[in-house]
Amino acid sequence: MAQLSDENLIETIAERLAETGRTLSVAESLTCGRVASTLGSGPDTKTWLRGGVVAYQTEVKQRVLGVTPGPVVSARCAEELAVGVARLLESDISIATTGAGGPGPEEGEPEGTVFLGWSVDGVVGSERHDFDGEPAEILDQTVRQVLERLERLLRAT
Repeated sequence: MAQLSDENLIETIAERLAETGRTLSVAESLTCGRVASTLGSGPDTKTWLRGGVVAYQTEVKQRVLGVTPGPVVSARCAEELAVGVARLLESDISIATTGAGGPGPEEGEPEGTVFLGWSVDGVVGSERHDFDGEPAEILDQTVRQVLERLERLLRAT
């Protein structure tokens, strides 16, 4: 199967959300708004994108999105970010990013360690990625993985 371009993935995500009448929200730490900005370029965004929260500092993650104390470069944190933003923005589906974008390690995790978390109709999941490259390349790879994960989640529901 050929790999879809980012634009095609965004169109597919938008179409599937429109077909099912679902809404999407985003919580971003590592990507600092890049995911919401990328999704915002999609068709008819106002009907399916509820919004996003950039929670870069740990205190914001905890106070605004309900993340429990502990490591923030973790699957647990990614899942809690996703649950928190879905609750805050009242969306059916949410996706979140956290990780060590570099330069250098964070919380004992090497640069390029990324966790995606999601909530789909209350069912929560996460995955870990280990990317190589400069910080900007890690962010680009993370955004791409978010789009691919959203497409797979929507295809499965």
